[in-house]
Amino acid sequence: MSVNTPTGHDYLSMAIDIATTNVHNDGGPFGAVVVAPDGRTFSGVNRVTANNDPTAHAEVVAIRAAASALGTFDLSGSTLYSSCEPCPMCLASSLWARIDRVVFAADRHDAASAGFDDAVFYGYFDPDGDQSLMPVERRRAGPEEHLAPFRAWSDLETRIDY
Repeated sequence: MSVNTPTGHDYLSMAIDIATTNVHNDGGPFGAVVVAPDGRTFSGVNRVTANNDPTAHAEVVAIRAAASALGTFDLSGSTLYSSCEPCPMCLASSLWARIDRVVFAADRHDAASAGFDDAVFYGYFDPDGDQSLMPVERRRAGPEEHLAPFRAWSDLETRIDY
């Protein structure tokens, strides 16, 4: 008796299937699956409009599910499969989660043709990008006040470094 071990193609198909189903459940057309090193899977679908949460992208939802179930913020050794190319927020979330690899099906141009154009966000992070979309500036509250949270963190013996 042979055991069928899921492949990367299977996980990518799973992400596409849950994205398609999500469209009929008041969600966006995006799905993602995190596969942990031990083979456990954690899925997420886009719930931005359903939950009024601009961060509820499928990849972020899947990362949150994996981290919660595994009891760790460090998902090293995991692979993220996404129905579509992750946006800059989702890529950054994958980096913070220490995801080893990201695999996606549709690309940003496919998403744009369906009305999901992230080009302005990708452009924002381009070294020559237009920062006028959302100006970011540094201001200090007081001479040393801005360092207080970091001093408190450094002095905390029970901190968990990440």
